[in-house]
Amino acid sequence: MFSAHIRSLFDLQEMFPTEQSCIEYLEYIYWNHRPVSPFDPASKIWRCKNGKYMCKNTGKYFRVTTGTMYENTKIPLRRWFMAIWLLVNTKDGNPATMLVEQIGVSYKSALFLLNRIRPCLAIENYNLLYGKVSGDETFYGGKNKNRHKDKKVKNAQGRSFKDKKPVAAVYQEGGKITASVLKNTSRQELQPFVKKFVKPGATLITDEWGGYSGLNKRFAHHVVDHSKKLYVTPEGHSSNGVEGFWKIFKRSAQWTYNHVVHLQRYVDESVFRFNTRDLTTSDRFNWVLANCGVRTRYKDLVYGNTY
Repeated sequence: MFSAHIRSLFDLQEMFPTEQSCIEYLEYIYWNHRPVSPFDPASKIWRCKNGKYMCKNTGKYFRVTTGTMYENTKIPLRRWFMAIWLLVNTKDGNPATMLVEQIGVSYKSALFLLNRIRPCLAIENYNLLYGKVSGDETFYGGKNKNRHKDKKVKNAQGRSFKDKKPVAAVYQEGGKITASVLKNTSRQELQPFVKKFVKPGATLITDEWGGYSGLNKRFAHHVVDHSKKLYVTPEGHSSNGVEGFWKIFKRSAQWTYNHVVHLQRYVDESVFRFNTRDLTTSDRFNWVLANCGVRTRYKDLVYGNTY
């Protein structure tokens, strides 16, 4: 993808020994060493001191980090690069507690770093799927039996989502997956999600849940009736692909999950890891650098989900 060939954290530190080396690499990725104004792409650019540039048409100053997740950061870019590499190349995710020890930052800074990086991964979670696609949903949250007595949720069992958040996913056989946190698993929630991310005419495989009823008008819909202990349709279709993704998601989330308002970010992270599974560690790292034009404020991380 780009010229960096990074197989380990040691390689990363050797390739980017200084802040300037990080800045120059970002300028190469974003601009190919030809600065472009974020305020007026057609404007001429004047190079100034301290790594700044000036947009001639607007008179505004900018850096290569302007408008990205690094903007106004006090954390060195070398630590940002290490956090990115560790997050996207660790099999089961990289919690803030581990990042504190790995790159030498406070817990607050580690949490902020990870949650500024995660929104950039969401770009990989908007794929239009086609061909043979399986759909499924799961619920994520702590087990009711493990909660303190005054925090237990009544009648939280079966498909009840009173104590958990539902997550839906669609998976293209041999390809990519898209997943999203929903309010519930009703037809009103599930079907718009499926229709948004699956191309009309595709072969759709789901279980017998009523939320999928009626999709045969738009797709070649096949039902795997799990209630009858059936896992393959007479035509040989199954939903094993998307169900396998849930294992990856839950294994990752149990290490990194912090609060329900951030659940979509953890879903995005798992989708990114799944969809880029065939990329090298270098390409996965460079992918994030090339798509880091998302800036999340600290108050968004603390007080609510930005999705």
